[in-house]
Amino acid sequence: MTLTVPDFSTGKVVVAGDVMLDQYLFGATSRISPEAPVPVVHVDSSDDRAGGAANVAVNLAALGVATKLIGVVGQDTAGETLARILKARQIGCTFVRVTDRPTITKTRVQSRGQQLIRLDRETTPSLSDPGVLDALKSDLPGAQVVVLSDYGKGALTDVAAMIDACRAAGVPVLVDPKGTDFDKYRGATLLTPNLSEFEAVAGHATSDSDLAKRGQAMLFELDLQALVITRSEKGMLLLERNQEPLFLSAQAREVFDVTGAGDTVIATLAGALASGEVLSAAAALANIAAGLVVRKIGVANVTPSEIRIAMHQRGQGGGGVVDASELLLLVGEARSRKARVVMTNGVFDILHAGHVAYLEEAKGLGDRLIVAVNDDASVRRLKGESRPVNPLEDRMLVLAGLAAVDWVVPFTEDTPAGLIEAVVPDVLVKGGDYRPEDIAGGKAVLKSGGEVRVLAFRDGRSTSNIIERLKR
Repeated sequence: MTLTVPDFSTGKVVVAGDVMLDQYLFGATSRISPEAPVPVVHVDSSDDRAGGAANVAVNLAALGVATKLIGVVGQDTAGETLARILKARQIGCTFVRVTDRPTITKTRVQSRGQQLIRLDRETTPSLSDPGVLDALKSDLPGAQVVVLSDYGKGALTDVAAMIDACRAAGVPVLVDPKGTDFDKYRGATLLTPNLSEFEAVAGHATSDSDLAKRGQAMLFELDLQALVITRSEKGMLLLERNQEPLFLSAQAREVFDVTGAGDTVIATLAGALASGEVLSAAAALANIAAGLVVRKIGVANVTPSEIRIAMHQRGQGGGGVVDASELLLLVGEARSRKARVVMTNGVFDILHAGHVAYLEEAKGLGDRLIVAVNDDASVRRLKGESRPVNPLEDRMLVLAGLAAVDWVVPFTEDTPAGLIEAVVPDVLVKGGDYRPEDIAGGKAVLKSGGEVRVLAFRDGRSTSNIIERLKR
């Protein structure tokens, strides 16, 4: 399977479920308390994070997905803190505020990378107020995917009605289930139980084939379109109707904390589907994201840049159009593996055979090829108001489709000198009649010990000639 990181910013996802505030206290331990056989932690820092369904929303926002969150909080300081955290992430929140319960809060004490104790504050009677269902119905018209994050805390009392509303609106609904009563999730598009949750309902699976068989039976029993079973160190299993089972091996090299890994899985699935990916690709991306998040302490999230880097590390692709900050991360990762980085730049307005031959020759000088592309305004300044013929986005997408090109990055200045000086490629390439020292960014490359090469264009092949022939 060839994977690419989608443009998550095109996705719109609504999350509804049990929200909570996760508080972390960090400090060193050097002695045992004289009052009881427990370590004494000298707290030197703390951190408040969004948990539960709120963590799903934060994971979506970190990917760049336009995200709305619906949940229940108390009339308390914890609820206000959670709202501030989510507002800073530009997540639109609809909170049903109740007086008969506090905002669910989990306080964890961490020392030397280990969790010593967790303190929970919660009272979770079933919610009689239909506010969550009503808020979901009002947000459905703008949603491409809905996530229902069930932690068994009462916010999804009307989960069956929520699924019915999503189906009636034609919006896919993904559910992270809780408990052993999966019948209430009947009709959902997809469920994401972990292995123990699945086996508590379907029975113990004696082999991979038995697991797949039991999962396929659940698809039809519950009228589901798909099922993703997370299997800890064994990875994930994707089951779709009328499709062969897809087993995805675990991606994590080190596991520090599995807290919130399920939130990352369902968020990445939802974000990828909302951005136009097929389910098999969305599951593969979610598997990579899960492998990254368990290497972090506490509830955490991953970014598209981290996914791209992980894909490159595993030889699964991850190239394409990037911004300057992502490019620097990718180049750093490539250099850590002793890859030789080549860079060139240009307008590439109407791509032709001369361009293709030039880029293939440039790629032959190293392992990774970066193509920096003038944005539309800089092209007009350089070539006149009639250019470019093709807008920047189209030019970059065509270049990214070439086998020789690894990364395509835009720049707004008349020359990419600043970008080249930031990247400092091993080889800087330019086509035409130049002296190496006159090429933008060339001095910085030469000073760092790199090479500057001038390659010949193919005679008779140019964008200007093509435009003139079209005019005639």
